[in-house]
Amino acid sequence: MKKSFKIDRFVMGIIMAIILAYFFPGPASKESSIPLDAISGVGISLIFFFYGLKLNPEKIRHGLKNWRLHILVQSFVFLVFPLLVLALYPMFRSGTYFNIWLAFLFMAALPSTVSSSVVMVSIAKGNIPAAIFNASISGLIGIVITPLWMGLFLEQRATDFSLLEVYTDLVVQILLPVALGLLLHRYLGGFASRYGRYLTLFDKSVILLIIYKSFVHSFEDGVFDTVALEQLVLIYLGVLVLFFLVYWLIGLFAERMHFSMEDTITARFCGTKKSLVHGTVFSSILFPASFSIGIILLPLMLFHATQIFIISIIASKLSRRDSIGESAD
Repeated sequence: MKKSFKIDRFVMGIIMAIILAYFFPGPASKESSIPLDAISGVGISLIFFFYGLKLNPEKIRHGLKNWRLHILVQSFVFLVFPLLVLALYPMFRSGTYFNIWLAFLFMAALPSTVSSSVVMVSIAKGNIPAAIFNASISGLIGIVITPLWMGLFLEQRATDFSLLEVYTDLVVQILLPVALGLLLHRYLGGFASRYGRYLTLFDKSVILLIIYKSFVHSFEDGVFDTVALEQLVLIYLGVLVLFFLVYWLIGLFAERMHFSMEDTITARFCGTKKSLVHGTVFSSILFPASFSIGIILLPLMLFHATQIFIISIIASKLSRRDSIGESAD
């Protein structure tokens, strides 16, 4: 009996946050007395404190053994992904769509996701320890690499952009909380494991708050008035092409490197993911006030929904490969 496909609740939450931002902008409007910036700032620090709390240093050290798989995944996440978008730079460098291209580069330069990567690899019967390692280490690498990619273009386009200030904010809001969480893992790691479901709910709530706030400001500034329906369709087609191109390339490299089926699944699932959590957090730190965060997040949110939908279908199909093989025998 086939299982009915369920829409991801977080994706539904994102849609609801955007709808609320359009019809009920009051709490996040520029005239509001509610300190949403301060609330979201504290929430960001707590997200990464809990992230560090859940990281097991011993498992990370043990995970280093499968280094060929890790190099393939992280190379695609932080090098191949951005280079594919960078190849289109000459077409957009002087046009009116530069900010949309920059939004694609931002998405491409982000780290992989943690929870969804591990869950999907588990469903597809891939290499779960390698998925945990790659998803976890990717978030730490992204703190350094993502700002470097964006700094190449933001320093040229935004007079109020400072890479030093960006790294200072990243250290204070992200790196220090992660380090503190790692230090306290020995004492509170069990707490993080027991209440992981609630911590994930807290993470998503903070992200939805940031998305709501960003879209309220974008709607107030009339940013989306200039985005026509056909342009939105083209953005989504770009998201689809990028996803399937990376998915195919990873499979090609995995085959050439003689990876097992389990390692190939992990490489493809982790290497094609982009973290909405890191994206919403980094966008508020990396981009100056002159940029519309709503536009910057648009390709990422479309990519997030797409990757969950497609990978879940692939994972479900792969999960049945043993039973299919047995029935064939």
